[in-house]
Amino acid sequence: MRNILFPIVIFIVFSLFDWYFFQAIKTIVRDAPFNRQQQVKLIYLCTTIYSIVVFLLVMIIPALRNNKYFTTYFVSLAFIIGIVKLLGSAFLLIEDITRAIRFVYEFILQKFSTKNPSEEIRISRLKFFSYSAVVFASIPFVSLLYGILKGGYRYKVHRSDIQFKNLPNAFKGLKIVHISDMHVGSFTNNKALEKAFSTINDERPDIIVFTGDLVNNKYTETHGFMDTFRKLKAPLGVYSIFGNHDYSDYIPWDSLEEKKEAQEQLKIVHNDAGWKLLWDEFVEIEKEGEKIALLGIQNWGARGFAKYGNLEKAYKDTEKYAFKILLSHDPSHWDHEVSKKFKDIDLTLSGHTHGFQFGIEIPGIKWSPSKYIYPHWAGLYQKDNQYLYVNRGLGFLGYPGRLGIWPEITVLNLI
Repeated sequence: MRNILFPIVIFIVFSLFDWYFFQAIKTIVRDAPFNRQQQVKLIYLCTTIYSIVVFLLVMIIPALRNNKYFTTYFVSLAFIIGIVKLLGSAFLLIEDITRAIRFVYEFILQKFSTKNPSEEIRISRLKFFSYSAVVFASIPFVSLLYGILKGGYRYKVHRSDIQFKNLPNAFKGLKIVHISDMHVGSFTNNKALEKAFSTINDERPDIIVFTGDLVNNKYTETHGFMDTFRKLKAPLGVYSIFGNHDYSDYIPWDSLEEKKEAQEQLKIVHNDAGWKLLWDEFVEIEKEGEKIALLGIQNWGARGFAKYGNLEKAYKDTEKYAFKILLSHDPSHWDHEVSKKFKDIDLTLSGHTHGFQFGIEIPGIKWSPSKYIYPHWAGLYQKDNQYLYVNRGLGFLGYPGRLGIWPEITVLNLI
């Protein structure tokens, strides 16, 4: 019953906001020629019908929810239309509250006035506010549309130099390229990913690490991308871990065995790509006779995310290494366990947050809604002698784009 009730409530709420915002459109065109009024109203009606049709298709045909072309183009446009009407309605609500206050004030004055006691009180919506509501709503429309068409592929290289006193001399100047949250199930073609990988290889990194969420839900999303995956090359290797989406936890399965098989198939994808998948284990990285430890664990998350990872298992026998790097998908792991129990892990590399795929990053300002959920949500952080770097993600999920928080390729130089 709840599964049916929720979409009905959503539909009713959308319809109310749609009707409410339509009042602003009527106010704007009320002085226009009749034909122009009809044209504008027809266009508005078409946007409403479009949103309703998409909503019904998603509800009636569940398979469309996992169709990346349908969600990227059709659902996204319906989502943007809904956001525009919602924001425009919020702006109008401010004016209507003001109108209501004025109405009550005028009504009280009339009751205690002897002038025109029978005169009807009418306070109409100002055309200025209707225009303002449309303009106010148009800004996110253009922005969100840009985020889908361009922002999701506007790759940005973030560089950080990190100094460590205990870093072996042979590793001074080590260049690490760190990527995360690829979510290839959201890509409609290879071109954008090839562009990102070309940028990575142009950096000539010593080592490449990927910190999880290769797919949205299932290994089959990687079909058609294998040749691109194999293009990642580095002298000291390419290493990877699983993120929370890589376990196929968010889709139904007929049996646990089938789900486990899907996980095994995704492990094979990593191997076929030439990436060393770290599964609660460590590898020894050697350079010029000196060695460091690179640890990688399964997903370990707070706030309801699965805790599959076992850092104690990965950490075992690493005490002899003077320098340690950990790959752990969720940055909350650093807060809850790494910085408290494993204080000799020098550098932790994470992803997961996506920086919410929305925010502002300009000189002097770094903001995203993600900061209210994750204390460490993007960039470099330090606690005592330990460092954490949170990658903003290379791909996207949900909203098929990015705005302000662009897809990231991290270049870390250890000095």
